[in-house]
Amino acid sequence: MKNKQKVLFVCTGNSCRSQIAEGLLRDMSDESFDVFSAGSHPSRVHPNAISVMDEIEVDISDQTSDGIEQYLNAGIDIVITVCDNANQICPVFPEETKRIHWSIDDPFRVWDAKEGHLNNFRSTRGELKIRIKQFINEME
Repeated sequence: MKNKQKVLFVCTGNSCRSQIAEGLLRDMSDESFDVFSAGSHPSRVHPNAISVMDEIEVDISDQTSDGIEQYLNAGIDIVITVCDNANQICPVFPEETKRIHWSIDDPFRVWDAKEGHLNNFRSTRGELKIRIKQFINEME
């Protein structure tokens, strides 16, 4: 049996993009990967990220906003930064760790969960879904 690769999604706050990406890869990959997310300055999972993932029946409500430091020596195989800031300040992982960068617009505008603010999150979810599908295909 092949070992699962460990994939870490990184953004600054670990509240939106990386959380959505973590949920999508976990859902779309049929447990082919161990998936995590972290931030350089973690905060909390945005309620709108949880809402737009609920729309596609992916529950990320139990995910936590973690600091990247806890993953530096965790045997991560692939680090995917999903924001330009995180790409610039991402710490150095061991040499064998593959680095990928996706420049994804930040859907965060405010902390409230009003319906009118969900469209940014839906767009982010759509873009991440496309990239993750390509990523899975490339990894097969």
